[in-house]
Amino acid sequence: MALSASLLTHLICSTYQHHYSPHEPQRFCPHCNAPLIACYDLETARNHLDRDQFAHRPRGLWRWHELLPITDPRFQITLGEGDTPTLSLPHLGDHLGLSHLFLKDEALNPTGTFKARGQAVALSKLRELGLKKVLVPTAGNAGGAMAAYAARAGMAARVIMPSDTPRANVEEARIAGAEVILIAGLISDAAQAAASMVEQGWFDVSTFKEPYRLEGKKTMGFEIAQAFGWRFPEVIVYPAGGGIGLVGIWKAYQELKILGWLEDDTPPRLVAVQAQGCAPFVRAFQAHADHCDFWQKAQTIASGLRVPKSFGDRLVLEALYDSQGIAIAVSDDEIRNAQKLLASSEGIFAAPEGAATVAALFHLKEQRFLNSKERVLLLNTGSGIKYLT
Repeated sequence: MALSASLLTHLICSTYQHHYSPHEPQRFCPHCNAPLIACYDLETARNHLDRDQFAHRPRGLWRWHELLPITDPRFQITLGEGDTPTLSLPHLGDHLGLSHLFLKDEALNPTGTFKARGQAVALSKLRELGLKKVLVPTAGNAGGAMAAYAARAGMAARVIMPSDTPRANVEEARIAGAEVILIAGLISDAAQAAASMVEQGWFDVSTFKEPYRLEGKKTMGFEIAQAFGWRFPEVIVYPAGGGIGLVGIWKAYQELKILGWLEDDTPPRLVAVQAQGCAPFVRAFQAHADHCDFWQKAQTIASGLRVPKSFGDRLVLEALYDSQGIAIAVSDDEIRNAQKLLASSEGIFAAPEGAATVAALFHLKEQRFLNSKERVLLLNTGSGIKYLT
């Protein structure tokens, strides 16, 4: 049976389960302000798709098109994102006493970060829906990625960033033709500035404030399962700013389980890593809360982790609780040392956010969260080169 480009059926409120149409622009639930989640006809997918066929398709994110939201393939935008490598870390593993340590290197995506995945899918869907103007408040990397994909799509782009955003992020957005607005403060202040612009006809593609960036991030989970023989590693360690990538991986696990494609459907234990200077998920997790409070005076060298409060905080915490995971905070000094350790032992120059996952391993070992024989996967979400000044 030939299937359409997408098996998307509807959008659903993540809190109260209200349904919304995917055939018109949607942001978040207007009744409760909860993120919307894309839903697919997984029964049809299970009956008519062969998981092994995906390995023989052209490489890239769009090989998963039936499980992505674009109904007409003519609107798919690509710069070659997806299918990043999963690398063994034997030297670092020996150093830490972990015999099966791996890293998925998202730095090899266009614009050098995992943000390319979400922007590719979100802007493709908005293009399909006829939108022409997009904006994003950002800590940096999402802005550069959005600008690049907006240029590719022929859309106008506006990027709002803190004035101390790494220069590479500012310049990559500008050179792609985006209007860049620098403001005093944090990403939360940028979000406040963006709110008034929505009324001027700009569509805001902030993390969790529209339903399709999550779908792009979900493809990391599909690739992880495929790389590990249609099983998930026992532990996945993820740097969580807004936390959308962690939720995307968890969504991929849930969909693959329903599809029956997993050889072993034991869920991975998810680890959210944050900086000590901005750790709202850690504080909420330790309090067994279902939401995060705003983190005052957020500060860290890892700009992608400097997110005082995520719009999708409830989804992130739910994924941690449901997966029997944990949230860990590491210091900036630990991040710097881990960045050097990863580069000198394995040749990988990770972004500070990615290096934070290495720093977290020492805490996870000390807390006996890890078994030395378990498969542990780190996510490096970007290239350290982008942080050079």
